[in-house]
Amino acid sequence: MTNEPYQGQLEDLVRDLGVDITVGLTAEQAAERLAQYGPNALSEKKRQSLLQKILAQLKDVMVLILIAASLVSAFLGEYIDAVVIIAIVIINAILGVVQEGKAEKAIDALKKMTSPQARVLRGGEQRLIAASELVPGDVVLLEAGDIVPADLRLLESQSLKAEEASLTGESVPVEKNAMIELPAKTSIGDRENMVFMSTALTYGRGRGLVAGTGSNTVIGQIADKLQAINEELTPLQKSLNQLGKWLGIITLLISAIVFVQGYLSGGEVLEMFMTAVSLAVAAIPEGLPAVVTIVLALGMKRMADHHAIVKKLLAVETLGSVDVICSDKTGTLTQNEMTVTRLFAGNQLFEVSGIGYTPVGEIRDHADGLLKAISPEIMTLLEIGMLCNDAVMITKDDGNPGILGDPTEGSLLVAASKAKIDRVALNQRYPRIKDMPFDSERKMMSTFHPGFDGHALVSLTKGAPDIILDRCTEILTASGNVPMSLEHKQQVLAINSEMAKSALRVLAFAYRTHTDQDHEQAESQMTFIGLMGMIDPARPEARDAIALCKRAGIRAVMITGDYRDTAVAIADDLGLRKKQDLVLTGHEIDELSEEQLRVAVESTTVYARVSPDHKVRIVTALRANGHIASMTGDGVNDAMALKSADIGVAMGITGTDVAKGTADMILTDDNFATIVRAVHEGRIIFSNIRKFVGFLLSCNVGEILIIFVSSLLLGPLSIPLLPIQLLWINLVTDSFPALALGQEKGEPGVMNRPPRSPKEPILNKTMIITIITQAVADFTAVFAAYLIGRQIFGFLPTGEPNDGARTYAFVTMILVELIRSYSARSEHTPVFKLGLFGNSALNKAVLLSLALLLVVVYVPFLDPIFHTIPLGLMDWAIILPLAIIPFVVAEFIKFVRAKKH
Repeated sequence: MTNEPYQGQLEDLVRDLGVDITVGLTAEQAAERLAQYGPNALSEKKRQSLLQKILAQLKDVMVLILIAASLVSAFLGEYIDAVVIIAIVIINAILGVVQEGKAEKAIDALKKMTSPQARVLRGGEQRLIAASELVPGDVVLLEAGDIVPADLRLLESQSLKAEEASLTGESVPVEKNAMIELPAKTSIGDRENMVFMSTALTYGRGRGLVAGTGSNTVIGQIADKLQAINEELTPLQKSLNQLGKWLGIITLLISAIVFVQGYLSGGEVLEMFMTAVSLAVAAIPEGLPAVVTIVLALGMKRMADHHAIVKKLLAVETLGSVDVICSDKTGTLTQNEMTVTRLFAGNQLFEVSGIGYTPVGEIRDHADGLLKAISPEIMTLLEIGMLCNDAVMITKDDGNPGILGDPTEGSLLVAASKAKIDRVALNQRYPRIKDMPFDSERKMMSTFHPGFDGHALVSLTKGAPDIILDRCTEILTASGNVPMSLEHKQQVLAINSEMAKSALRVLAFAYRTHTDQDHEQAESQMTFIGLMGMIDPARPEARDAIALCKRAGIRAVMITGDYRDTAVAIADDLGLRKKQDLVLTGHEIDELSEEQLRVAVESTTVYARVSPDHKVRIVTALRANGHIASMTGDGVNDAMALKSADIGVAMGITGTDVAKGTADMILTDDNFATIVRAVHEGRIIFSNIRKFVGFLLSCNVGEILIIFVSSLLLGPLSIPLLPIQLLWINLVTDSFPALALGQEKGEPGVMNRPPRSPKEPILNKTMIITIITQAVADFTAVFAAYLIGRQIFGFLPTGEPNDGARTYAFVTMILVELIRSYSARSEHTPVFKLGLFGNSALNKAVLLSLALLLVVVYVPFLDPIFHTIPLGLMDWAIILPLAIIPFVVAEFIKFVRAKKH
């Protein structure tokens, strides 16, 4: 085909596809085309095996360093060290795989959405075939209730409407017109002569010509693009990888210096190598990857308890960095339930309260807001809306009210129910005996009822206000029916214009009495009754959430397939848009280059009439400008942008399976405010990660100083801590308090500051100063304890210190870190202001680590393994004052910083 299927004349497409539309394809033609184009199914990317998922968890730089350390330990005969380290690596990998559950479900969901069967015309006969067997050129028969089986150019349409919200974001069914010819670059939402695979037909009937199958459909292209989008590293992954690389370089450098210095001083090669290995073990925080994984997993659980299911472990932290939330309008910022909000009847304007399909609300005067008795004119308007209607109110599986049929018609039923009108009783009183369905040419629908308003037969009509008004000769007022004057007509048109400017969808209502039975004069010389204005209303909680976003330095952006005026009205209602903010349509985006779009996205808060490709371009432009962008949505049309964004957020209730399968996070309550709570949690988690990373690294740098300085000053045989002791400290003693620090509740004002820059490393200037000062304090306390131990316990014949001296260093190091963990709860706030024992998890972790320390020191069979001896009361009296030094130093530094600020 030279043109897109929606372009130009239908005859050209029929000729290109080589089909006689009166008889359809022959069986032979269909078989040939099936072989040529393949089945009408979505392509699927090969899934990762369990082994591949586990290997993916091992790509982290820190994990690779641990694996290398394990291999070196095994090579040197230190099998306990090797087994312990590799066990930590394996446990960490399993935790990651289990928590994330990274299986891609988006393609499966897309397949479920597609139609399983289709009615086609083949060889002049109607046949019911599997949708997967459809080929380009097939003639498909369509009627209300069908799921469209492929992308079709319409051959004919009778009052045909399609629900395309999941594809375009438009909140009401779209009228289709087979006769219209469209130009190139017409957006998906405006292609009236097409129906698309997976969308639902809500009204009318028609025939269509298959123009695209499988990957050549709009939904198929989305599926292919989803597979083509590569996942990128999160800010935390980048920070930890950067940290791992630096640790690796520093470890190798210092180990090499110690090895060379010791060898040149006369030490034996093997002894020097073992000392270098000790230093490497000291430098690497073996527990860090596992602690990060567990803290993120706990964060996932907390978010799930607050209605946010995070599918990817590292996405938990990324949420805290989000500075732009791109949100779909329909069903996300709005209810996705059309609601009548204004009535015009008896020359008066009224407001209707209530939201969505719940039949609870009041009718108040628009001018003074006072509750009014329902007048006969309002009652007539609402009764016509209920009788001239094909929708049905239902109770959904979750117990909430819902609508079967056109949402606009559903809103009319709900409005009448608010006036306590019973539909069953009304239909029994005025049964429908005939109807004239809506079509795009007349833009009206009429039904016929005997006995309405005391007349023998009445036709009730609803439709476009300008068309209805032109066909009315009378108007119903509080004084009864009066001739339609020019003043009356101008008043109605002014009210209609006012409603339309507020982005309301407006319908007019009229009736005509009949004395004949042929009804030929229906829809002419009618009596005008009134207007109803309806809208898919904004969620009340979304308004508060957007205000919270602004306080937190997060910009909320609306991206929708709906019309510009509707999008702007909702954005203004939510407080999303400032007067100077830009509004861009999909057509305007097409005219912009990538560079121009990057400039435009910085001042645009509303995007209307956009396609899936536009959404991806917008998110890509924001990310190219350095933003951490979240995309919120619920439809198929959102899937590509959800995957392209740093954080994709899907709605759990109204969201399609495609959106849920693609997103990083799913909101189980469909509440925009839940995103803000998740961002809050994400900020706390990153703050806590900084705390325990700083805590662990200061411990490790302190250990490096102890090994490095003591080997320089006292010789390689006199290092205070052995590899097995360092491993115990790093994996057991440090890890439990670090985990507890990861569960801090968060410091005040975390949502009153702007998001952190994604370029900001975990180790900023403040943390580096803290790590250095703490490491020096740690070294001072432990080295002093070691020197005292050497004086008390003496040396072995080999010149090595007695195990008693190393026990002093070992116990002091552990106590230093346990006591100092309380100070690590905040970088700035004094621990006594926070409440010394305010973190119950930390209290338990410290007690557990203390208990394990006592086991290692006092259980006899462990003494040879850890090279420890039992300590007496005098030993503890010497060690405890030294162990408090780093804690005092940490609190003093906080005090100095507070004075400077």
